[in-house]
Amino acid sequence: MPTAFSSHTSVDHTPRDQTSVAVDDEQSTNVLKAVSSDTAQQILATLDDGPATASDIAEAIDTSIQNAKYHLDHLYEANLIETVDTWYSRKGTEMTVYALSVEELVIQFGDSTPETQQ
Repeated sequence: MPTAFSSHTSVDHTPRDQTSVAVDDEQSTNVLKAVSSDTAQQILATLDDGPATASDIAEAIDTSIQNAKYHLDHLYEANLIETVDTWYSRKGTEMTVYALSVEELVIQFGDSTPETQQ
């Protein structure tokens, strides 16, 4: 059945090349917690293939939408992913489209100051 809503439009998104995180600051704790689970790592691998909605991600990694959203929220708070678009379901429900914020994450241990490339 035709719908007035476009379910998936093309997303033109290019993540930053690299970001570095020093383990001795508060942000690093958030980043390490966010990427510590297998589910979060599967989500990042899925998003490496391109932007996707929570339901697309949940289906790709065989988990519930609630579990996917839980990990997406933590990855978003750690600035590892970002929202890049809004798609609409056939019923007109808004769906947030997520994408990687960076191509490469470098974790540094010690008191060296990380450099972030954008």
